[in-house]
This record gives sequence, structure tokens and C-alpha cells, in this order.
Amino acid sequence: MKPLAIVWNQIEAAFERNAPHASSYLDLETGNIVMFDGNEGQEPDRSVLAADRERYLLIDPASSREQYRWMEQFVASIEDATLQERLIIAIDGKGAFRRFKDVLLRYPEERERWFSYRADRLHAYINDWLAEKDVQTDNPPPWGIVEIDEQEKELPRPLSGSMSPAEVLRRQAKELIDVIPAVDLTAALTFLEFLRDRGTTTMSPEGRESLLRSTDRQSKGNM
Repeated sequence: MKPLAIVWNQIEAAFERNAPHASSYLDLETGNIVMFDGNEGQEPDRSVLAADRERYLLIDPASSREQYRWMEQFVASIEDATLQERLIIAIDGKGAFRRFKDVLLRYPEERERWFSYRADRLHAYINDWLAEKDVQTDNPPPWGIVEIDEQEKELPRPLSGSMSPAEVLRRQAKELIDVIPAVDLTAALTFLEFLRDRGTTTMSPEGRESLLRSTDRQSKGNM
């Protein structure tokens, strides 16, 4: 295989695309990336792949599981105990990536560190993939050789039979629901549904005041 002039910004974007209907191929003749996103009429003709199957190499993007592992390792590296606890809770369960990003919005320095941390791991992943597929390049990647510490900290796992911090909070929330007077449950459920749909860290002061007025009216209406 001859060395390729890789279009690095294209291949970086391709490795981040892990949507179910998205796929990307490396053109082994030009170094360009051919992308498909499932939108008919808005993507290249797939017949080009069938016409010359050996020319196009399917790209294996970083999976959600792999990216979640990067997120866990980043959380384990945080020295601020309060922030680390908030993030451990945030990344538990469905919607972990969104909640993780929402929490970091309030910590700009750690947020910037996360961007750099994630970029290093993505670039190392790309370099490893190219080496595994024996793809030679005649233009080195702009990020160079990326060294990743294999001895990084891992998040402590709950002992068998014990609960994670998020599970403890959920149990406490359920216990509170059990003791709230029935007349106030409508307001409580409205608030919880809002948090489910929006997330506490994305709620603006105006939105919070509007929600409180709404739940207060519902509570008074039930008296």
C-alpha cells in the first residue's frame, strides 16, 4: 500500500461519527474520507463502494462504550472531591454524556482540561487504528505521536451488594416521595418531570422562577 496524503481534519471527524446510520470510508488512493449519514439524496452514491471494494476502508469510530471509559478515567483524575462526586452521579445511567457536559459548564478550567484529555485519547485511537490497518501516511498527523498513560486511575466501583452514589440519592428521593403530603404530589411531580426533561444544570434563573410559580399555583389550587 502506497503512503497516503491523509486529510486529517476529515479523518478526525469520521472517527467521532458513531451514529447508528452513519458510516465513513478511507479512500486508499486519495486519502480522502467518504461519508454516509443515511440521508438519501444528500450523500455520495454508494455504488462507488461496490465498484471498487478494495479501494475503500471502513472506519471504526470510537464507540460509545470507549468514549464512556474516557469519561470515567477523566472523572477519576479530578482532584476536587466535590466536583468528582457530582460527576460520578452525573455519569450514572441514561443521558450520562449530556449530564457530564452540563456539570462541567460550571467548571471552565476542568471543562477545557476535558477537551484536551478527550482529544488526546481520540488522536491516540486514530493513530492505533491506522497502524493496525497498516495505513502508511506521507504527511504526519498534526497532533503527532500521542502517549497515553496506561496506569491511569480508575473510578472506584461499589462493593458487591453496596449502592453507587446515584442509587443512594434515588433511594432518598423515593423515601421523600413517600412522606410528601398527597396534596403536594402534583407540584413535586411537575418539578421532577421538568428536571428529567431539561436537567438541573441547564435550568436558567428565569426558567427556575417560572417553574416555582407554576408549582406554587398548583399547590395552592389543591388546598
